Amino acid sequence: MLVLSRRAGESVVIGEDVTITVLEVRGDVIRIGIDAPRSVAVHRAELLEQLETVNREAASPSEDAVQSLSAALRSRPGNHAG
Repeated sequence: MLVLSRRAGESVVIGEDVTITVLEVRGDVIRIGIDAPRSVAVHRAELLEQLETVNREAASPSEDAVQSLSAALRSRPGNHAG
């Protein structure tokens, strides 16, 4: 990991087309601006972690949900199984 010190108004350039600029430093909060092409995805890490958690939970339904779905399928009209 590259670690840099920057002051408000200073920038870091990544590759040829991504620029990160420190806009403001106020206590322990730093505002940054990111200038990147639309083809470059820029996301906050905590949102990606939350999305990953939600997707994992959705892909692994609870036992109650599986039993409920199974019962609903068995009770469908026209279902002649067991």
